[in-house]
Amino acid sequence: MPDLPPRPDPGRLLGCLLGGAIGDALGAPVEGYSLDRIRALHGPSGLTGFSAERFGAGAITDDTQLTMFTAYALVRAAERARTRGFGGSHLVLLQLAYLTWLRGQGETFPEMDVHGGGWLEAETALMTRRGPGRSTIAALHRVAEQTFRGAPFGTVEHPVNDSKGCGGVMRAAPCGFPLPDPDDTFRLGCDMAALTHGHPSGYLPAGVQATVVWALLRGADLPDAIDTARTLLVRRPGHEETAEALDAAVDLSWKSGPPTAERLSTLGAGWIGPEALAIAVYVALTVPPGERAGRDGLVLAVNHAGDSDSTGAITGGILGAAYGPHVFPARWREGVEVASAIARLAAECTAEFC
Repeated sequence: MPDLPPRPDPGRLLGCLLGGAIGDALGAPVEGYSLDRIRALHGPSGLTGFSAERFGAGAITDDTQLTMFTAYALVRAAERARTRGFGGSHLVLLQLAYLTWLRGQGETFPEMDVHGGGWLEAETALMTRRGPGRSTIAALHRVAEQTFRGAPFGTVEHPVNDSKGCGGVMRAAPCGFPLPDPDDTFRLGCDMAALTHGHPSGYLPAGVQATVVWALLRGADLPDAIDTARTLLVRRPGHEETAEALDAAVDLSWKSGPPTAERLSTLGAGWIGPEALAIAVYVALTVPPGERAGRDGLVLAVNHAGDSDSTGAITGGILGAAYGPHVFPARWREGVEVASAIARLAAECTAEFC
């Protein structure tokens, strides 16, 4: 891959955050439904627009909540490094942001000064319970039980659990924003996910997603972005399951014929990290570039029997990073619940990282 600029493109950065939220909101109403049930409810093409089921039309879930808290914490870490000379605070601020989110879910834990979300804490949609993952909730409770003292609890070297769920990769896209080096980006994605998901198949897909986003935001094409991420992946212990899932997605994308829900389903249901990543990569590789890529890609990504909001969120982040916000229909960009908050957060990320 040719040398890439160290800083991301602002339009693609906005597209990444917005696309992730749109994919999350699109898939949330059909999460866990069989493909037959989805088609029975929404027609032979499946779900093709926002539905009022579950949380309301255009409503986000914990996937977008945690992605936005991730981006916010990374901005604050960059500000601290720039203004105070305190580098290396990413994980501490990420953990503090996640504990703030945990309290917003109605979870109780020992009293401590937990205010790591800034203005996000005033956004009702970000501090309301929206189907949080059990592994994430349990891991953060373990952090709280340690009486949080400003050091990360849950690392690659000292895992907090043995979860390989997709709760790390679903929120990993902002880890592709701040750092100029892909290897550091991969590590940040893994370290971020390991705060709550301690199995290599829980945190390594997050490293892949962060690196793919990193490359796309800086102008790489999708195959090169995937190759860069895979090269870094296979150097890590425990990479086999994630590498096999990633290779399966790439191989499936080469087969003749249009992408279908049935083909996508051969990659798994998306409940674990490698499967969710594979589904998103397959969709992104098979949807033709152009003004319909966002619509067609997200419709494909959510119409399957599995974790539809997470596969939608991961896919949306990739497509937005590749093509920018206008690849998604205007009705989706305007109708997603947190559109104005995403615009504000993207502006903060742009000011700090671009």
